[in-house]
Amino acid sequence: MTIDAFRACPDGVYDDGVVRVVRAPDRPGIRLDGSVLTHGLAAGEVDNDLAGRLAALDGADPETFERLFTGIVLTSATDPLQAWAGFYRTTLTRLTGAHDAGGSIAEFAPIYCRARALARGHRVLDVGSCFGFLPLLLAEDGQQVLASDVNPGSMRLLSAVAPRLPVVCCGAESLPLPDGAVDTVFALHLLEHVDAALGAAVLTEAIRVARQRVVVAVPYEVAPTAAYGHVRTVDHTDLVALGERSGLAFDVLDADGGWLVLDQR
Repeated sequence: MTIDAFRACPDGVYDDGVVRVVRAPDRPGIRLDGSVLTHGLAAGEVDNDLAGRLAALDGADPETFERLFTGIVLTSATDPLQAWAGFYRTTLTRLTGAHDAGGSIAEFAPIYCRARALARGHRVLDVGSCFGFLPLLLAEDGQQVLASDVNPGSMRLLSAVAPRLPVVCCGAESLPLPDGAVDTVFALHLLEHVDAALGAAVLTEAIRVARQRVVVAVPYEVAPTAAYGHVRTVDHTDLVALGERSGLAFDVLDADGGWLVLDQR
């Protein structure tokens, strides 16, 4: 059953036939009982730290994770677009401000900061954009940004929240762009979502469309985090092997996970 990211929840109840999410202001925190989740979060309290909180729940497989996440956001405000706008605003504010210890935002803030510093040229492509936080931050830096993701729902949501940001729905292994179409291609926390063969194809395609640089980042995990849709782990040795097979000049860096930076010249 398709997830509707714009389902109205005027009574603070989200029910998509698979999960039910109920906002109960008098019950703080998040509680999951079977397929029913209860939370006390309001607009301004909902941000991407939900990812870590939901991933820690028992039984939160990738599809359930996405449905529960959507339900919490949509029940935080009476209007769906207002709910998502609040989610983006709160997350971006925290990503660029002071960071508390722990949580998804604190984990990704230094990753996005490093990625922004690694951009070359003025036209960039982000593959596997998901919510599109990196493209939005790059746009703030004055970059001409194209966001992309294989999930059409993610791209529709990003377009609704940031209508001026160009997006394309496609697989990262088959980009509808000519050779050398952009200066820098980013693939952050994408390779762990696909098997090794598809990951190699993604990197080949990124190299094809990048005039100057390809930037890859991965989390270093002991085991794949299934709730996030991770299907494998990628380590330092894997990144070195990818760099060597590319035939390009490259660097591998261990910082907040692993980084592979490939330069065309």
